[in-house]
Amino acid sequence: MKTNYISKTHLNNKNKFFIKRPSWIKVKAPLSNDFIETKNLVSTSNLNTVCESAACPNIGECWEKKHVTVMILGDICTRKCGFCNVKSGRPGNIDVLEPIRLAKTISKMNLKHVVITSVDRDDLKDGGASQFVKCINELRKICPDTSIEVLTPDFQRKNGALEKIIKSRPDVYNHNLETVERLYKVVRKGANYNHSLNILEKAKYLNSAVFTKSGFMLGLGESEKEVSILLDDLRNVGVDFVTIGQYLQPTKKHLSVQKYWSIEEFKKFEELAYKKGFLLASSSPLTRSSYHADKDFKKLKNIRMKLISNEIL
Repeated sequence: MKTNYISKTHLNNKNKFFIKRPSWIKVKAPLSNDFIETKNLVSTSNLNTVCESAACPNIGECWEKKHVTVMILGDICTRKCGFCNVKSGRPGNIDVLEPIRLAKTISKMNLKHVVITSVDRDDLKDGGASQFVKCINELRKICPDTSIEVLTPDFQRKNGALEKIIKSRPDVYNHNLETVERLYKVVRKGANYNHSLNILEKAKYLNSAVFTKSGFMLGLGESEKEVSILLDDLRNVGVDFVTIGQYLQPTKKHLSVQKYWSIEEFKKFEELAYKKGFLLASSSPLTRSSYHADKDFKKLKNIRMKLISNEIL
């Protein structure tokens, strides 16, 4: 069984299909002093962020509030997904000083909640799980009052990787499904829909106290029925929190947007998610996996406390 590999595929979108971006998808230009201050701190700390690498539309708003999603293990991914703007190729060596730099930077920013993600590192024996653990441990030492959310790859063929991370007790474990099952071979090459569901289920099994979270995009050709099935699948493996956002094509080589779903349609999916039993759901065109993650974590804790109180009563 192949355990270490690097994707050699290249994006080659031959579809000339183009839909004009609707008026309701607008973002504020990142020009504030607070944004510049955050950008400078991230740069001088030599940290990568998914905010920059994935061209997140919310970077102006989030960095203005000093909310960053740190991307560990370099900025080069071993996979090449059809939707993702992160660079692909052969990654470099693991930076052993990254965990402590990350923790010190989060301390300087005085963050109450931090999201840590990474590129896929299929070239590493444990997929980079040990680096996640080291980052969590350093944060616990330097920023004991900061809650920690991890957004991990799928760790396919990496036995024990998930167990390492859950054992380090993050507050939130997030793994995104990204799209409906039918579109996986096009959208998430190298990934497996059922495997991704399984690791979310296993994370909850390993530690029932951890909040589990997942997100996906609309606009890649999915149907309403398929979205409903995806929500069912996530709830069936115990996911607490789901995020739903609009896919925005990063470059001409990436997959084309098939549809811009309306604000009203996103709201309907949010209502549907609550009906299916999610503790929390966020659904809007500009919703992203770590968007408002700090506020959402507080909401999750409050919801759980109310549920526990009701059970006691």
